[in-house]
Amino acid sequence: MTKRNGGSIIRVLLTAASSVRRAGLETLIKNAPSLRLVGSFRGLHAVGQHVEQLQPDVVLIDFENQSHTASSHALPQIPNTFPVVALIDEPSATWASSALRSSVKAILPRDSDLSEILPAIQTAHAGLVLLDPEVTQNLASRIPTRIGRPAFALDGLTPREIEVLRMLADGLGNREMASRLGISDHTVKFHVSSILDKLGASTRTEAATLGIRMGIVLL
Repeated sequence: MTKRNGGSIIRVLLTAASSVRRAGLETLIKNAPSLRLVGSFRGLHAVGQHVEQLQPDVVLIDFENQSHTASSHALPQIPNTFPVVALIDEPSATWASSALRSSVKAILPRDSDLSEILPAIQTAHAGLVLLDPEVTQNLASRIPTRIGRPAFALDGLTPREIEVLRMLADGLGNREMASRLGISDHTVKFHVSSILDKLGASTRTEAATLGIRMGIVLL
């Protein structure tokens, strides 16, 4: 994938409220040859402005270990073109769902080390989604078992619908899916509507989570 800086280095912007956490994450990034730290800031209040100014490839955000309703867990306003890797302990399914509908592409525990953070940054930069297994389980647990919607209901999906479902899980929008598949936006909308109907899902995120749960979508 072409980098914003035209090279092979992934430019990372870091934000963390704790100076100790920030220093530790700065060290991790600086020790990774494939990463370059372009900015390190405290808190989330101006992260959108920093992103616009520095144009990073990936934004790494450390969410403080507080109540999930606390302002420290509020999702910053970042354009979807800037993928976010979120470090957060025990996120609620509601928070994770909201995050994945915004610019967040990867969710990891705060105690993750470089061997986990680096692949997450690379995955997010590639436009894909990476979730901690517990987050995936929490999302899947929100989907009730529907009478008449057994696991083999996924067998009713066409090969093209399975392609679209996997792209939904990757966080792609209709226009990007249409471009990759060589079809119109209208056809993509038709496929998405058909997928939701066949899976009994009410949202794109719920459909993607069902796909993960059934083994059709692999993270």
